Amino acid sequence: MRRALVLAALLAAAVPVHASVLRLNINDMIHPISDEFIGRALDQAQREHDDAVIIELTTPGGLLDSTRSIVEKIMTSRVPVIVYVAPAGSRAASAGFFILESADVAAMAPGTNTGAAHPVLLGEKMDEIMKTKVENDAAAFMRTIANKRGRNVAVAESAVRESKSFTEQEALQQKLIDVIAPNEQALLLAIDGRTFKRYDGTNVTLHVANTHINTIEMSLRQRLMSSLMDPNIAFLLLVLGGLAIYAELNHPGAVLPGVVGVIAIVLALFALNFLPTRFASLALLLVAFALFALEAKFASHGVLAIGGIVSMVIGALFLVDGPIPQMRVNIITATAVSIPIGLIAIFLTTLVLKARRGKVATGSEGMIGQIGIARTPVGAEGKVFVHGELWNAVASNAIAEGARVRVAGINGLHLVVEPAE
Repeated sequence: MRRALVLAALLAAAVPVHASVLRLNINDMIHPISDEFIGRALDQAQREHDDAVIIELTTPGGLLDSTRSIVEKIMTSRVPVIVYVAPAGSRAASAGFFILESADVAAMAPGTNTGAAHPVLLGEKMDEIMKTKVENDAAAFMRTIANKRGRNVAVAESAVRESKSFTEQEALQQKLIDVIAPNEQALLLAIDGRTFKRYDGTNVTLHVANTHINTIEMSLRQRLMSSLMDPNIAFLLLVLGGLAIYAELNHPGAVLPGVVGVIAIVLALFALNFLPTRFASLALLLVAFALFALEAKFASHGVLAIGGIVSMVIGALFLVDGPIPQMRVNIITATAVSIPIGLIAIFLTTLVLKARRGKVATGSEGMIGQIGIARTPVGAEGKVFVHGELWNAVASNAIAEGARVRVAGINGLHLVVEPAE
């Protein structure tokens, strides 16, 4: 009986357990939605007992707070994490370098690069003391990561202090990464059977050759939110929403512009709340709309309009102060949006002002000032022909038959007329 049990146990041990790897793609700036997506993937991998998680990374950088949160998730993950910079031509710059170095296995595809991780202070120009503080903090963070992962601490720190960048070959030679692989299957084959030291000090041996790779995608909500994290889209939503509200205020009761404007502005503010935003720049956008309205009211020969466009462009450029150019409003976007928005706003205001200045041409008020002919003598009573119709009329001074008259007012069912001359 014992022999049978032992034999059964050995046979069970010999049967290969199905292994799987969870894969996700980060091809964007590093921001709170990236952090949320990676956290969701790591949680799913732990629930489903996956052997490893592959984060295929392509990024120009991003927000330091989100980067720290992602690094923390990777380091405390119970499932080994492989960060793979791919495909060829991709990069893991700035924040991406921190994420790459934090992985259990750091890998790059041929023709990729990484590094350039010098920190940038948001919202203001650095003085020397603040620059040193921020730089030392980021360098210490990198030293901790590299030391725990057994990588080249000095070279990793140079990417922070000196903004050094590395090709995949340079990164491998200087022990910043563990392997170069042209694709994911080659990567898994290259690391199969290797033993890696995890952040908690334990060793783990990966058996992932020829395993099934499952891909996790962002949810619809995450895709929408990730798109809104683009400062150019956030700015576009903000000004289009402002224009729609502007149109609603100039044409009360239209309803649709007001609804569209409120939705667009709420979405823009939602995105700006996650981005490094200078909300004082919103004042410049409000000033721009005010100048557009004044241009339509006063003959400034375009001075106010130009001032409004310049104010909107400056407000756009200062609106999001990201650590990398991709996390700021592009000057081309700011200009291409501001000029048409300014012209449309001026046009709408001009139409409203013309409508308010114009005389009423319908109803009883439309009769005031009309010229007609007296068909009978007009005094306390008489008949006049005005606007193609015969009317009862009265006049304070007698008017002879056939004389030209002007309608001065309306008294009940009688026109009050006076000599046109």
